[in-house]
Amino acid sequence: MKLLRVGTAGAERPALLDAQGTLRDLSGLVDDIDGALLADDEALGRIRAAGAAGELPVLDATGLRVGPPVGRIGKVVCIGLNYHDHARETGSAAPAEPVVFFKAADTVVGPYDTVLVPRGSTKTDWEVELAVVVGRTARYLESAEEGLAHVAGYAVAHDVSEREFQMDRGGTWDKGKNCETFNPLGPWLVTADEVPDPQALGLRLWVNGEPKQDGTTADQIFPVGEVVRYVSQFMVLHPGDVINTGTPAGVAFGQPEPKPYLRAGDVVELEIEGLGRQRQELKPA
Repeated sequence: MKLLRVGTAGAERPALLDAQGTLRDLSGLVDDIDGALLADDEALGRIRAAGAAGELPVLDATGLRVGPPVGRIGKVVCIGLNYHDHARETGSAAPAEPVVFFKAADTVVGPYDTVLVPRGSTKTDWEVELAVVVGRTARYLESAEEGLAHVAGYAVAHDVSEREFQMDRGGTWDKGKNCETFNPLGPWLVTADEVPDPQALGLRLWVNGEPKQDGTTADQIFPVGEVVRYVSQFMVLHPGDVINTGTPAGVAFGQPEPKPYLRAGDVVELEIEGLGRQRQELKPA
């Protein structure tokens, strides 16, 4: 299923994009697309049955904002340097263990919402990423297979980053990762049954129409199941939590000087095979 949330920010309603590409209203069945729903197999079954039967009301998508596909996110866990080609372009050795950092849940915005260039920024960068949405509470998982079994679905994430804040301002990466609007998510949450192999997805990103990233999740150093297993050794993952699983080569930071960092007025478009496409215009904060 392709689940999404539509409407004004903070007042989104749950919806389904059916097999014919028609937007359907889920608000008569469920309150929201969130961790409580994703952990409820019975409720998900009702949605699936109603969608298959064509019983859900049609929504007019004209002018309707698409919000993040998951509401009430508890935490956004991010994995750095998780593609072989991205590690090479940044001159970094492939990490022996996953590099883990966080984004605050309030960085998450819709897939077509404006991204704000932070005040004083000179190195705002792009990163297309596969986002994993947790569907079952995960703690101390023992295998990558268990990790995959705890995934509710997948989405496109844009891990916007400010490299000077991240690298040159002291401390951890958090300063360059948690600026307002720095995690567009969506347009859809595609349930795991529709993604039989998360290690076979193409990822692409363009800036002002120019191709910048063109990679595949097959190049991940730590595949999805292992990432979920590993993270569960250090924290409890709850339904509705999001894991951004890293970006392939092609970011501005990895390019020769002068590096083409983002500026207000730029337009970024990104997509992952089967998971949809995003578009954001950048404006000053």
